[in-house]
Order: sequence, then C-alpha cells, then structure tokens
Amino acid sequence: MKSITRIVLTLVSLALSVTAAITLAVVGMVIYFTPSLPDINNLQHYQLSTPLRIYSSDDKLIGEFGEQHRQIVSYDDLPPHLVNAFLAAEDQDFFHHAGVDPKGIGRALAYMAGYGKVRSGGSTITMQVARNYLLTLDQTFSRKIREIMLSLQMERILSKQQIFELYVNKIYLGQGAYGAGAAAQVYFNKPIDQLTLPEAATIAGLPKAPSAFNPVVNPIRSLDRRNWILSRMRQANTITEQQYRDALETPLDVRQAHSDMQLQAPYIAEMARQYAVRHFGEQAYTNGYTIKTTINSAEQEAARQALIDGLVAYDVRHGWRGVEQKGIPKTLVEAQQRASRTSAADEEQAVSADVKQATRRAAERSVARIPGIDGDVSNWMHELNNAANVGPLEPAIVVSADGQQIKALRRNGTLITLSGDDVRWAARARAASPITGDMIRVLPLKDGGWKLSQVPRIEGAIVVLDPTTGAIRALQGGFSDASSSFNRATQARRQPGSTFKPFIYLAALDQGNMTPATVLNDAPIVESQGGKVWRPENDNRTFQGPTRLRVGLYTSRNMIVIRALNEVGVDKAIDMLVRMGFQRDQMPPGLSLALGSASLTPLEMARGYAEIANGGFKVEPWYIQSVTQNDDPTNLLEQQEGYHLPPVACPNCSTTATTTTLADGKTYPVAERIVDPAAVYMIQDIMRDVIVRGTGQRASVLHRSDLSGKTGTSNDQRDAWFAGFNANLVTTVWVGMDNNSPTGEYGAQAALPIWVQFMGQALKGKPNAIMPPPDNIVRARIDPDSGLRLRDEQPGGISEVFRADNLPQFKEMTIDPELQQKSGSEGTASYDSIF
Repeated sequence: MKSITRIVLTLVSLALSVTAAITLAVVGMVIYFTPSLPDINNLQHYQLSTPLRIYSSDDKLIGEFGEQHRQIVSYDDLPPHLVNAFLAAEDQDFFHHAGVDPKGIGRALAYMAGYGKVRSGGSTITMQVARNYLLTLDQTFSRKIREIMLSLQMERILSKQQIFELYVNKIYLGQGAYGAGAAAQVYFNKPIDQLTLPEAATIAGLPKAPSAFNPVVNPIRSLDRRNWILSRMRQANTITEQQYRDALETPLDVRQAHSDMQLQAPYIAEMARQYAVRHFGEQAYTNGYTIKTTINSAEQEAARQALIDGLVAYDVRHGWRGVEQKGIPKTLVEAQQRASRTSAADEEQAVSADVKQATRRAAERSVARIPGIDGDVSNWMHELNNAANVGPLEPAIVVSADGQQIKALRRNGTLITLSGDDVRWAARARAASPITGDMIRVLPLKDGGWKLSQVPRIEGAIVVLDPTTGAIRALQGGFSDASSSFNRATQARRQPGSTFKPFIYLAALDQGNMTPATVLNDAPIVESQGGKVWRPENDNRTFQGPTRLRVGLYTSRNMIVIRALNEVGVDKAIDMLVRMGFQRDQMPPGLSLALGSASLTPLEMARGYAEIANGGFKVEPWYIQSVTQNDDPTNLLEQQEGYHLPPVACPNCSTTATTTTLADGKTYPVAERIVDPAAVYMIQDIMRDVIVRGTGQRASVLHRSDLSGKTGTSNDQRDAWFAGFNANLVTTVWVGMDNNSPTGEYGAQAALPIWVQFMGQALKGKPNAIMPPPDNIVRARIDPDSGLRLRDEQPGGISEVFRADNLPQFKEMTIDPELQQKSGSEGTASYDSIF
C-alpha cells in the first residue's frame, strides 16, 4: 500500500514539475518575445499597398507594377459560400478557436521533434494574417512562437470578421491577383458577390499553392482541389447534399479578364519601372507612385504597329518554319488520360473514390461545343486560353486543312477561314503544313480577314525622339515583350553600318573645311592594321573614281567616306562624336569607324540624328515627365537632389550668352551647341538627296520634301538600319537577329519600310518642317564633275550649298578645241581670246 502511495505521489510531483516547467517556459517565452512583437493595433489602420502606375503623356495607362490586381472588399461583401469554402480549405474551426489550433500546434511540435525543423502549413487563418502582415515568411522556431503570440493578441483586439477581412484582401491567389476580389475578376471576370459555389471553392483552393492549383495553368489539379474543398464543406454541413452533388460535377469554366492597359508600350513602361525602383526602392511597388512619361500615344501605337508589320513581312519573305505545337488533344478527358499524375500525398489526392470519380465526371462534363466543329473541344479551348498573344499574333488550333484552305479555332470560340495567298505562302515551304490539332498563329488583317503567320525569328527596334527636347515620343524594343523582355532599343549594341556615315561627313564639313562639292577619289584602299591587310570595298564591288561628297553620301560609297575621315583625322572626328554624346570607348580608333564599326544602340543613334535635326545642339534622351504619389499633384521629380529640366535646342536664341528659354510655360536651359549650324544645314541638305535619288528612295512615296535620312547595313547583312528626320521628328529603326546571324537583307529592304510606314502616319496632315538656312549659307552653281564653281557666263552646272566663306574656286573657262581651230586663234583659250 505504501508503495502505491509512493508511486502516486511521485507521479503527482512529476506532473506538477512538468506543468511548472511548461508554465515557466511559456512565461519565459512571453517575457523574451513580447518586446519585439509588432503593434497589433496597427492592423486596424493598415493601408494595403497601391501599385506603381505608368502613363503616356496623354494619360493612357501603359504599365502597372507591384501587387497588381487588388480590389479591397469588406467582410459584408463576401458571399457566405466563399467564406465557408475558405474555412473548409484553411481553417474549419476559425470562428471557434482563440487564434491557434492546439491540435495543429501539437502536430507541428511533434514534427519539429522528429525532424528538427519547423513544418510549413497547418496555420490558422489568424496565424496566416499575423505572418502576412506583421512577420517575415522564414520558417524558424522563433518566428512560429511570435506568430502564435501575435495571433492570441489579435483575437483579443480584432473581431473574427475583421481578421477574416484582412486575410481575404492580403493573400496571393496566382495570376497576379492579390485578394479574393481580384481573383474573382482575374479567373471568372465577375465581381466577388456573383461567384457561384464551384467558383468560390476554386478560389479557396488557391492559397495553399497558387501555381499548382491555378485553374488556368493546371485545370485537372484545380478540379481535384476544388472537389476536395466541396467534400469538406459537405462534411461541415455548410452546403446541402444536393448542392454538393451539383457543384461536384460542374465543369470548370475559367473566363479570364482582359488586360486593362490602354496603350501597348511595354518597353518604355519597364524603363519607367526600373527608374522608380532606382529612386524609391521596393516601396515603388506599394506606395502609390504614378509616373507620366513623354510617350505620345498615337505615335507609340503607330511605331509599334509599323515595327510589327515590318518584322512579319520579313518573316513571310523568308518562309514558313512549321506549327507552334502539334497534335493537341481535343478534349479534357483525352488530356487527362495523357497526363502523368503525381504520386504526392496531397490531401486532396487522398479523397474517396467517389470524389475522384466525380472529378473525372466534371472533366467529362467540361464540354465546350463550337458550332461548325463536331464533338467536344474543351482541351483545345483550355490550351488556347493558356497561350498568350505574341504581339498581334493570336493562337489558333487547326480544325481542318487541305493545303489550300485552313479552318481554325480562336480563343474566343469563333471559327476563322484562311485561304489564298494568306495560306499558300506557307505551303511553298519545306516545313510541314498545318493539320488538325496543330496550334498555329494567325494575324488579323485590316479588312477583317486573317493570315497564317508565325512568331518571327527576326527582331527589331524603333525609337522616336523630339529633336528639340530629346524627349522619347515612342519606343518599341522588340516584336513583343511576351516573347522577350530584352529591350533592343536601349540594350542591343550593334554596328550601324552606313547609317553612321552622316556623322563622319558632318565632321568633314565642320572640322575638315570640306564642302558638299569636295571631290574625293572612289578608288581602292589598302591599309595595314595590326599585321593584317585591310581592303575595304564598296557594296557593289565597283569604283567610280573622283566623286563629290554629296554623291558619296547619297550613293553610300565606302571609299569616299573613308577618305573624308582620313582628311579630318580619326582623333579629331572622335572628339566631335564624344561632344555629341557618343561614348569614346565605343568608337574604334581607326578608319573602319567611317563604315559604322562602332557598337551603338538604336537610342544612341536616334540621339545623334536628333542633334543633326535640331541644328547641332546636344540633347539628352529622356522619358519621365512627372512622378506623383497617390492623389497629390506635386511633381516629386522636382524634389530630387540635382534635378533640372532637360536642356533644349534653341536655334532662334540670338547669342551664345542665352542660357534659358521658355517652352510649355516652363523655363528650360538652352542646350550646348556642339556643331557649326552651317555644317549641320549642309549635311541635312545632302541627306535629303538620300531619299530623293539615293539608297532611301522608297521613302519618296510619302511625297514630302522635308525628309532626310540614311540607310545602313553592317557586315554580312547582320544589321539593317534606317534613320531619318524632319525638323520636328527623328526616327531610327534597327532590324536584326538576336544571335547576330545574317538577315539576308539590306537596310533599304528590312528597315526602311518600317520607317516609311511610321513617318507616314506620324506626319500625316502636317506641313513640311525644314531647318531654315543660317545667315552664312549661300548657293552657287558648280560643275558636277570637278565640284568647282561656275561663273554666270558658264552654262550648265548644278546648284550646291556652301558657307559663304568657303566657296570653291572658279572653274577655268575653256572652249572646245574644234571651235578654237575654226576661230583661227591659237591664243590662251580664255574668254578674251575668243571675243
């Protein structure tokens, strides 16, 4: 008896000791962690983040970054079945516990004891709110303790409804959707209060794994997850048996909302995003900043469309390469049978055979029927919804094809027919023609029809600047940011080829005392460079002998520009280029510089051409007009240290002492003049001949007399360029392969049509705009062969522009030898000897 009493007393003592130890441990943890806990009261005034928004100069939305799709909803806005679905998925006892689930904590402690680490998952909704709003997401023991303590505090201060409201507005639910309100729009294109029971269960299944259970990307797993949640709701008696059965077999019906971007300018939007992050850090995404850019919406759309059309046209010229995806299963049932199912022990996988069978039946009932197509096309529709547009190119699945005509299914469920030349161009290629079940790309035509297309291999960029201010008015850095976010307008350094020649001729006119009539010899050049022999050639491998500078530029003769650079001096020319804003380390220190061997971006080329177009003023490309926050109109740019308005060209400023000028109600600094205006006027005049009678004659279809430009093609036709301008607009176009392989085309073929299409739109209805000649510019008649000036008495000749202080010598007057013999004179062959 005494031994039993002793055992009981020992057990009681042990229990009391363990209880005391646990109590002391808990008290100790409370004392230790409490000072470092965030203030729960802050949650009552918590402001959810507002994304960064980017706009064009005329207030068109072009970009939104951060926690993008968020729509704040109150608890009262939530349909009951959505609340019950979240409870079934995440925390069935939420309205009954004090913030923590003792069973869940016990499981977590057991896991930690067995594996030595904290297990993710199993948290209550309150604990998830504590973690998402107030703590980090690292999986450590100390964080878990703080999470529990915060949850207990939260339950004392906030109501269950307030906690749940915080939860549904904060959680990430995939596809860029933060919060249930945004998810309802993103996945089902409807307000949250209109969600059906199956739709609510689908959304409630996302917090655990927004990617794995995404109904857009993984419809089969999403169905499994949804039906598991429905079974949990039935067990909890929050839905009836009939509601459960009906919802269980309801087909998945995802209807994604379309992008709300008002203007497609993704590359400039990304540039603005990077600017915001540099200046505001990660708060750029959350603190409600708004950036207005210099982009003109009409010009941006025209530039983007011109580039897309030009790249598609190039791709058609170079042939069909084959379909994008072959043999897509027609129905979700077929796709389900093909899919390899995971063996992971997910809770929704370990459900009854009844629920699994219901999932299969839901797939079978996820039928999509399209008039004109036999049978179910549910998987075709799923694949189309999951395939993003690439620029204007839509995905489509071939329904039937016979080599002459293709019928295809679009994402919106309509059938289109492609025939004639819109199909035959592909039939002529070596690659296999499309057959039923293949995914292709189709291009909408202006007449409402469609053309078989493909994502081009070729890439390109277009940059449009205001030459007076340097403001970027339009910029497209590739065919589509969906296929590549690499911004070729600002990041791709490529050789500009002959598009660079105007800068060398400008140096010759400004630094080398030459004129447009200066004659240089178009003859072979042989030079030793680093032990190697350099023998440059003209494009057509012919030589024309003595040639005027003007002719050398508009016919793009390589030997003429090389000799011009040699006359000026490479170092002297590079000094001028550096003053224009080009980087010295990108300028090769040899005569190959004349042929465009530098590595430059389209934006850098556009900036150089802007300085020719504006009369020789140095301008800096810029694209941020203002930065504001929330609804405060204050321009935060003006508060940044060192900020100043960009310098602008001012050809009408009377003296070099003028330092500021008024424009748009603001006082701008006057840009530095870097080139003599007379030299600039002469190069502009010569470059107009490129379009009138030179390599850019295709631009003559615009029927304008104010356009100047230059084609360019780098070695082996790797890069195709055209850059040109009038007094108000500068546009540079580059076309090439990202891997630097040859394009097989010249600048006049690949790049110039893009430039012509854009400038035709941008300048439509606008008057000619040419820089007026400086006071020291004069015109004189010259002999086209020698470049020498002709006297009034000498017939023929052509008109040329000169600086008044740099006119060529007069050509000596001579007469025909036969006429001299008939006159009986053997005099000097001068004017006086005849008369």
